[in-house]
Amino acid sequence: MPHPVCKAMLAGTALAFALPACAQGARASSPTEFVHMAERLKPGEWVWAPGVAPDGQVVVYVDLSHQLATVYRNGVRIGVSSVSSGKPGHETPTGVFTILQKDARHRSSKYNNAPMPFQQRLTWDGVALHAGGLPGYPESHGCVHLPYGFSRELFGITSLGATVVIDGNAASHIRSTETSLLAPVDGKGRRVERTLLDQQQFSWQPERSTTGPMTIIVSKSDRQVVVMRGGVEIGRSVAAVNDDDPGSHVITLTSAPDGTPRWAYIGLPGHEEEAGRPLDEGVINRLRLPRTFYEQVRAALRPGTTILITQSRVGSSGGEPLTVMDAVVPQP
Repeated sequence: MPHPVCKAMLAGTALAFALPACAQGARASSPTEFVHMAERLKPGEWVWAPGVAPDGQVVVYVDLSHQLATVYRNGVRIGVSSVSSGKPGHETPTGVFTILQKDARHRSSKYNNAPMPFQQRLTWDGVALHAGGLPGYPESHGCVHLPYGFSRELFGITSLGATVVIDGNAASHIRSTETSLLAPVDGKGRRVERTLLDQQQFSWQPERSTTGPMTIIVSKSDRQVVVMRGGVEIGRSVAAVNDDDPGSHVITLTSAPDGTPRWAYIGLPGHEEEAGRPLDEGVINRLRLPRTFYEQVRAALRPGTTILITQSRVGSSGGEPLTVMDAVVPQP
């Protein structure tokens, strides 16, 4: 039976964040598992859930300190992988890069014609993302090595000009990124400042991004709802979620055969049996939102909008959790 919260959001909206994990063949079907796995990935392991944000700008964030690469689409995390960066004397440079060239069958012109599958060039002097060795420590000649399967998946969703941010220090294992579900940088590699809800219940700034795919996230950990459009946060609100189920699901706004809008589940790994299943209108709503915020977000919904519910964090409120005043339970 679909998760009970999943009927709650925005006119029969439901949400779900199933970050299915593909780590050496293993799969994680809940966001909690995704977060925990991302924190302790072994060399060669990776997690991948592109259905969470099916469309939007892709940003890759490589954390040298923790030897991890995180992929964001529409500003939302869809995958994490272990990496191996440059060894001493061949350190991987830090900074903001763009993908200059893509070659799925590339071979090195510097190192004995060595294969570099799914190469995505970042500099013309030899730094790239590609499938390669992953011994659990920096060992490359400056490139960022990725697991073969992850490298193939990433190659399939990027385009020339996509942003890659490399940060941290491979000699230090102090984490350089926060563990938020949301991208720490925007599509140009600039640091993103998150909305803080200290006194106000919600923020709604649709003018910050007027077009692009929309992803709505409910964080049960932070008790907040975040709306991303075109990779930019345009709304954030406090929320009350009467839900203790650690699992999650993903749904998207589609059209019924008669043309009327409907929410349907996405069959991500771990939830394949749900693919195409319509949202169960008989499930009791378990989400409460400020009335004005709910009405504004509902008016902005478009086909293809993805809504998720997750234990992952979306950034602190800057104070104690706020009580939802003038609350409304979304109705179908």
